[in-house]
Amino acid sequence: MSIVKLNNKAVSNATAIGSISSLGSMTFIKKLTASSSATLSFVDGASGVVLDDTYKEYVFTFNNMHPQTDNIHFQFNMSTDGGSNYNVTKTTTFCRAYHDEGIEGEALEYQASRDLAQSTSAHILASDLGNANDASSAGSMSLYNPSSTTFVKHFISRTTALAADYYNYHVFTAGYGNTTSAVDAIQFTMSSGNIDAGTITLYGIN
Repeated sequence: MSIVKLNNKAVSNATAIGSISSLGSMTFIKKLTASSSATLSFVDGASGVVLDDTYKEYVFTFNNMHPQTDNIHFQFNMSTDGGSNYNVTKTTTFCRAYHDEGIEGEALEYQASRDLAQSTSAHILASDLGNANDASSAGSMSLYNPSSTTFVKHFISRTTALAADYYNYHVFTAGYGNTTSAVDAIQFTMSSGNIDAGTITLYGIN
């Protein structure tokens, strides 16, 4: 990154304005579309999916994730054996802001009951989803350096949803897969029933 050179500390007297180097780019990898799907899985090496050391950060975007079943959760899990088992041990945290359509209830809260503490269970990304025709969830999740064989596997996610009780839930979650094995597959599910509709898109960040 170049530095602006100033005379007499005045911008109007700048003798050189350097260029700013690229901050990186977002590369499309794969999109999966749900249609009454039990799972949506991204497995390294399968049908163009990349989850290796090509990128240090991978981003999943969720668009209009609609559940088949009312009042359930959108969630994910990780695999270290090419998707044979989605059972990576995780420690996570979960908080959310909410507000209802009737302007009667709002709060920002930490929900310890939805944390994981050294658990192999799926982690909730969006909670209490409604299955009304116009209900859905959207958001994104970043996964960092999944191919590392030295460090644990960190993730951060933010989602928004029209919930079963007609609240908007804005969920903030983060955590890590407590493994030094390479994570080579990610699977998304609903806590009950199928993913009725929606798309998940995977990008690599340079």
